[in-house]
Amino acid sequence: MTHEILIAGGGIGGLTTALACARAGRRVRVLERSAKFAEIGAGLQLAPNATRVLDRLGVLDRVVEAGVLPERLVFNDALTGERLTHLDLGERFRERYGGPYVVLHRSDLLDILLAACREHGVVLETDRQVSAVADHPHGVTVSCADGSVYRGTLTVAADGLRSGLRAPLGGDEPVCSGYVAYRGAVPIEEAGARGPLTDVVVWFGPGLHLVQYPLRGGRMYNQVAVFRSGRFAAGETDWGTPEELDETFAVTCDRVRAAVPALWRDRRWPMSDREPIDDWIIGRTVLLGDAAHPMLQYLAQGACQAIEDAAALAGAIGRHLPPGSGEVAAVEKALRAYAGERIPRTARVQRTARVWGDIWHVDGLARDLRNALFSRRDAGDFSDTDWLYGPPGPAASKENTHA
Repeated sequence: MTHEILIAGGGIGGLTTALACARAGRRVRVLERSAKFAEIGAGLQLAPNATRVLDRLGVLDRVVEAGVLPERLVFNDALTGERLTHLDLGERFRERYGGPYVVLHRSDLLDILLAACREHGVVLETDRQVSAVADHPHGVTVSCADGSVYRGTLTVAADGLRSGLRAPLGGDEPVCSGYVAYRGAVPIEEAGARGPLTDVVVWFGPGLHLVQYPLRGGRMYNQVAVFRSGRFAAGETDWGTPEELDETFAVTCDRVRAAVPALWRDRRWPMSDREPIDDWIIGRTVLLGDAAHPMLQYLAQGACQAIEDAAALAGAIGRHLPPGSGEVAAVEKALRAYAGERIPRTARVQRTARVWGDIWHVDGLARDLRNALFSRRDAGDFSDTDWLYGPPGPAASKENTHA
């Protein structure tokens, strides 16, 4: 009998969990279904609720070196080009939240986590599509599509939005929002119109938005254009096409339109989430990251919440499951402690992300009111972000959905 923790999925959530558990002295094996550990996508925003965890795991210095520390998060109207408000991400922000706001390439973060996992003895396997998990009195047996079999103390399902291990918890399916994203991370000289390299810039308008920020010390520029597809709403199967992208953004200001040609046209990302659920545990298997709580990207918290999950799960295992133990009661206690801590928090983030997306994309009178409220906001006011970025405590527990 091995007392390994088996992790299905080698993305950011799975590898952060592996690192957190390994640093606590646990034996860990990661089973990744792809032929290599890789992230598809471009840029990634890490708020202090995630960077505090990465600091405790000993990798924050590497993350900062690979990324950029922006000074401001700026919000503009995509139709008029008007500056509405900004959030100061400088020294006061870092002192308040105990960590920096970092933007970096997703693949750079994955490479940093992989290197740290190797340094701490995590076993990393590729081409391992987990097909079944079976509980037995002293552990779990994980079977893969290629016939390989592994035994461990518990399984962490970090296998993404369309998690195959989530199915026993119910028949829910991902919820398509009708929005689609086009991304592009390009050398800085190919970016077209761009904002200052000190800023994360958000342009929002009716049914659309554009996000821009630098990567890799300013050598690259990341852009993400998102829009609501009229063809999806009409029930067409071919929706969110590059032609629809151009049509939708044709009404925006010069700065936004000039950014669109730099986006990749050979790949699109339909945007989906799921409804929050009140249980993540199937015997000795527990959900984590997008397998547990996939969310729309408007709060830039998908990866951040997976990183929070990793710290919470490793902490619960450390408190409730003695090393070398596989007792059913101890495993259940650890998993219940983790789920009890994380389910309310992530459900709130999921729901608030939907609301925040609605606020970004309003039109008419609602757009006028939003712009007026944003324009009157004090740029040094952190009250709307305390619940999300701050450490757990009184400030974080207050109900406030104005993220």
